[in-house]
Amino acid sequence: MGVSRRRLLQVGAGLGVAAAIPVGQHVAWGMRDFERDGYTPDYPDAPAGEEAWINWSGAQRATPMQLASPQSETDLAEFIRSTPYRIRPRGSGHSFTGLVPSEGVILDVSYLSGLQAYDPETGIATFGAGTTLFQTAAKLQELGRAFPNLPDIVDQTLAGSFSTGTHGTGETLTALHDYIHAFRLVTASGDVIEVSRTSNPDLFAAGKVSLGALGVITSYSVQTIPAFNLRRIVKAEPIDLVLEELEARAAAHRNFEMFYLPSTGVAATLSHDLYEGDVTGVQPSEDDETLEGLKTLRDQFGWWPWLRRKIASSALPSGVLEDVSDASMELLATTRPIKFNEMEFHLPKSEGIAALRKVIAKMDARKDAFFPMEIRLIAPDDAWLSPFNDGPKMSIAIHAAVDERFDYFFSDFEPIFRAHGGRPHWGKWHSLKRDDFAQLYPRFEDFISLRRDLDPDGKFLNPHLAELFGEPFNA
Repeated sequence: MGVSRRRLLQVGAGLGVAAAIPVGQHVAWGMRDFERDGYTPDYPDAPAGEEAWINWSGAQRATPMQLASPQSETDLAEFIRSTPYRIRPRGSGHSFTGLVPSEGVILDVSYLSGLQAYDPETGIATFGAGTTLFQTAAKLQELGRAFPNLPDIVDQTLAGSFSTGTHGTGETLTALHDYIHAFRLVTASGDVIEVSRTSNPDLFAAGKVSLGALGVITSYSVQTIPAFNLRRIVKAEPIDLVLEELEARAAAHRNFEMFYLPSTGVAATLSHDLYEGDVTGVQPSEDDETLEGLKTLRDQFGWWPWLRRKIASSALPSGVLEDVSDASMELLATTRPIKFNEMEFHLPKSEGIAALRKVIAKMDARKDAFFPMEIRLIAPDDAWLSPFNDGPKMSIAIHAAVDERFDYFFSDFEPIFRAHGGRPHWGKWHSLKRDDFAQLYPRFEDFISLRRDLDPDGKFLNPHLAELFGEPFNA
């Protein structure tokens, strides 16, 4: 949104003098340390003969016996067949939950990447499962093709994004795993299975969102569409207005999402629509500068909510901030250099606005929050563990800086999400267990049964998955 820390402090100084800041409270707040206990960005110390691994946010850590990177499907199958250790595949480490940590083997499939085949008649393209979304989108663009939608983080691998139900936004657009036409799976026995809707319908429906629990997927054949351009309009608007019009705007645009800036009363709305004609291209993002400004506003004036909101309303821009056009991959996809921790729940669309109002009120009541919330819309699909398989959803994501406490996600916000029928993103923080998921997902027990058939000895389990599936686990 293009507001600097300097601008916020300048406005704050002026308004603060006018409001006669109570110096004692201001000084006491300024002495607070927001860093959470135990935070470190460093890798864990690995004992002799072991390796060290951490995820993107640093909250998940492991010291496995081996970090393995097979260079072909054949090598991978032989490795799975012969290793005595439990195995957990990793993507790009963007899952906040404990899907990856293993004291046995953490498996990297990034050698299994790149375009393997393309059929111009059907638009079906086959990529190695270790290909990142950015690499996939760039290659499809060269072919004059595209995915119908993309998430905002494109450093994820195809395997990681599909297996956790990653999604973009757009109430008529499904999550990424719905583009899968077929995939190849290496099972716990080292067998390689070609899976499609016609060849093995149950395994196909289960494997599209598999959590890496059924085996290791080596390649995906995905349905693509002709490449297209989009026009993006970004606005800064009062949150009350956006909440009143959110459903209508979501219906009016191909892609629509909003970010709420806690304790400011301001929302940033983003709409994308199909565009034909010459494109403008995009300018470098100022989101990181704005985020640093919001943090400074919290650090300096969080102790007085009225003043903080007043400063924000005076310093933050309003109206149209950006009106640009470009190829879909250039506008829908981003990188996230500033790290965070995140909880995201997918709620029935009919419950979304009511839950969102409660979440905003709760977030505004927290003097320490500053990281924007993200709200998106997703259409339904039919994968067994898809969070979207029972109707259209509104997704609400809350964030905290990577080095700050986020325990309040569970105490303050998860109860709201759950009370409104929310299902958690598989890769984002949550506290749900087997019984919870069995109530939320009609095919959850079927998935567990299929997993046991494919992996009776639990080679692909770790403590997190064992707890999630209600399975015994001995390291």
